[in-house]
Amino acid sequence: MRLPGENEERNSRLSMRYMAMGVSLSILLILGVVVYTNKQEEERKARLRQEKTAVMALDYDGQQEGEENADNGGDGNTVAEEESVPVAGFAGRKSMQEVERLYKENKLTASDLDFWDMYPDEPDFLMETGKENASSEKDGEEENKTARYEEEAKRVAEEEAAADPSKDGKHTLLTYADGSEEWALINPYLEQNTYDYTNLQMKADKMAYYDNGRSISYLGADLSKYNGDVDFEALKESGIDFVMLRLGSRGYGSGQIMLDEKFEENIKKATGAGLEVGVYFFSQAITEQEAVEESNFIIQTLANYKITYPVAFDMEYVQNDKARIDSLSRDEKTAVAKAFLENTKVAGYQPMIYGTKEWMIKHIDLTKLTDYDIWLSQQKDIPDYPYKFQMWQYTLEGKVNGVDGDVNLNISFVDYSEK
Repeated sequence: MRLPGENEERNSRLSMRYMAMGVSLSILLILGVVVYTNKQEEERKARLRQEKTAVMALDYDGQQEGEENADNGGDGNTVAEEESVPVAGFAGRKSMQEVERLYKENKLTASDLDFWDMYPDEPDFLMETGKENASSEKDGEEENKTARYEEEAKRVAEEEAAADPSKDGKHTLLTYADGSEEWALINPYLEQNTYDYTNLQMKADKMAYYDNGRSISYLGADLSKYNGDVDFEALKESGIDFVMLRLGSRGYGSGQIMLDEKFEENIKKATGAGLEVGVYFFSQAITEQEAVEESNFIIQTLANYKITYPVAFDMEYVQNDKARIDSLSRDEKTAVAKAFLENTKVAGYQPMIYGTKEWMIKHIDLTKLTDYDIWLSQQKDIPDYPYKFQMWQYTLEGKVNGVDGDVNLNISFVDYSEK
C-alpha cells in the first residue's frame, strides 16, 4: 500500500476541514444544551474526536487507493471487497462514501450528522437528583392538594350550614294553614323565650310547668257558645284554675259587633264556682276606629262584672271563606291591634294578643307591640315560638270534666290574679 505524500496529506486535511467545521458547530450546540458539562473538558474531547475522524478519514483514503490498485492488478494481498468504514462521530450511521456523496449532491442535512445519542440526556447524578426532586415535588403537590381539599370541604360545609336555616339557630320554622312552610329570621331585639321545657309535664290532658318539683303554672280553658252548657263547678274540681270566655265578636262579613250568646251565663257561673276569669274578643276591625269601638264594647259589657285575667285581642283569618281583614297589610293589622290594646289598657284592664306562631311573626309587627302580653296558640308537645309569651293554648282537643266534647286547654306562666 502506498503512503500518501505531504501534499496529498495537506489536501486531505483541507477536505476534512469543512466536515470538521460542521461537526464543531454541532458540538457547540450540544455544549449549550448540556449546561452541566465542563466546558474545557468538552473542548478537549471535541479536539480528540476531530483528530480521530481525520486519521480514520486518511486511513479510509488509503484503503480506497488500495482497492483501486487491486482492481488494476495491484497487490493481491489487499482485500478486494471490504465493508464501508463508519466515520467516528457519526454514531456508525453513515459511511465516508455516503458523506462524500451527500456533499457532492449538496443534500447533507443536520439529521445526517446524527451523533446526538453519543451523549446522555443528563448526567447520572443530575438524573437521580431530578428523580428525587420530582418525587419530593409530587409528594408536596399531593399534600397541598389534600390540604386544599380539606379547606374547601370545610368552607363548603360552613356555607351549607349557613345556608341551612334549620341549623344556624337564627331562624324558626313557620307552617301555614295550607301546609306550606317558611323559615323566618328570629329578631334578636325582641325578648327571647327562656322556658325550660324539660320542666313541662302532661297528666291526663292537663299540662303543668314545674320548678323544683312544684307546679308554677296555672291550668285554664277557653270557652264560647260552641261549648254548650258548661258545669263550672265540675270544671273547677277537675283542676281548672281559670277560664278565658269569649265576650263577643265582629261579623267577618257583616262587620256587626255581637255579644256571645253564652257570655253572661258563663261569666256568672264561672265567678260563682271560684274560677279566675278573663275574656277575649274575635276582632274583624279594619280601621283603628273600629278597633277602639270593639274595645269600648268590651269595657261597657264588663262594667257589671269583675275579671282577674286579661282581655285578649283575637284577630284571625277565616278558613274557607273571605273575611273583612283579608285585604289588610301587616302594618295596618298592627295599627288596629295597637289601637284595641291601648284603649283597653287605659280602661284599667290587662291587654293581651292572641294568635298562632305564624300570625305573631308574619302578620303583625311585634316590635311595635312589646308592651303587651302574648297568648300563644300552638298545638304541639313543646312550643317552638322563639319569643317571650305568658299564656299557651296547647290543645284544641282537651278532655275535662264539666265540658262535653273537646275543649281548648291552656296554661298560664303568670298568675294574673296577683297582678
